[in-house]
Amino acid sequence: MKALVTGASGFLGGALVRRLVRDGDYEVAILARASSNLRDLYDVIDQIEIITGDLTDQVSLERATKGVDVVFHSAARVDDRGTRAQFVAENVTATDNLVRAAKRNGAGRFVFISSPSALMDRDGGDQVDVDESVPYPHRYLNLYSETKAEAERLVLASNTAEFAACALRPRAIWGAGDRSGPIVRLLGRAAEGTLPDLSYGKQVKASLCHVENIVEACVLAAQSENIGGKPYFIADAEQTDVWGFLGDVATGLGYPKPTRQPNPRVLNAIVAAIETVWRIPFVATRWSPPLSRYVVALMTRTATYDTSAAAKDFGYRAIVDRETGLTDFLAWLETQGGIVALNEKI
Repeated sequence: MKALVTGASGFLGGALVRRLVRDGDYEVAILARASSNLRDLYDVIDQIEIITGDLTDQVSLERATKGVDVVFHSAARVDDRGTRAQFVAENVTATDNLVRAAKRNGAGRFVFISSPSALMDRDGGDQVDVDESVPYPHRYLNLYSETKAEAERLVLASNTAEFAACALRPRAIWGAGDRSGPIVRLLGRAAEGTLPDLSYGKQVKASLCHVENIVEACVLAAQSENIGGKPYFIADAEQTDVWGFLGDVATGLGYPKPTRQPNPRVLNAIVAAIETVWRIPFVATRWSPPLSRYVVALMTRTATYDTSAAAKDFGYRAIVDRETGLTDFLAWLETQGGIVALNEKI
């Protein structure tokens, strides 16, 4: 059996490659740009096939999917930087072309890493213990949410008896080895003293996802006969009090908890102004906005997910608890020089 992993230079993709190599059930290939930094794969680099190319290049996709049985597609444009054309090209068109190439070359499985952001309505509110029956929104929070939803729909629609396709939806993947994820960025702002408290006295809960838990879900889904054409929420066993968690970790690192609460009306006006500026292609293609409607929603809306469908269809359960994951993350963080040094590299 041979597996192709996209996004292998990233946090999740790298963890998945290392797990597949360790398990020994697959020959592992990755599709990576010539400029990709593969430092987190050095321990297994001689045990994987590196196919140099790009997801936006059809020739690369044909070469990458030759002889592949399972495709794990985790690569995506993930932040607020970029134009609509860039998001569509990298998240939608590339996914569509990868699915088509995988089918042409005889792959039988396609595991797509989606996101709960695809289900967050621009003008919606809390989502408490929701399951996969939640519909796609009428208005999306940002281009990432919109294009992730479109890519997810086309992956699920590609499912056939010979080509089992599914979408996994982890939120805020975290853990040791995370160099640029949302937890790292937020803790970096806490260290700088620039992270505002957007809880406004409300407890905001979230179903986060440790990297080893989503990797476990990927492996199990690829082996299951029950996944065809379905999306699945994947999350840690614990629900997290977002602001309590950030405050406790910040304090443990020697930084004060966020306490500054901006006026909500002023905050909304600032976000609207930033979004207007970031519609200019010159700006959107070069910098990430300092604040966005998407980030505010993530930090102010409760979002917790029912993972019973994944448990039923392919036996998913969280294999890393929050205490263990946090201990490992903080220990790894010390090896990187701390949260400030890590954020300087982003």
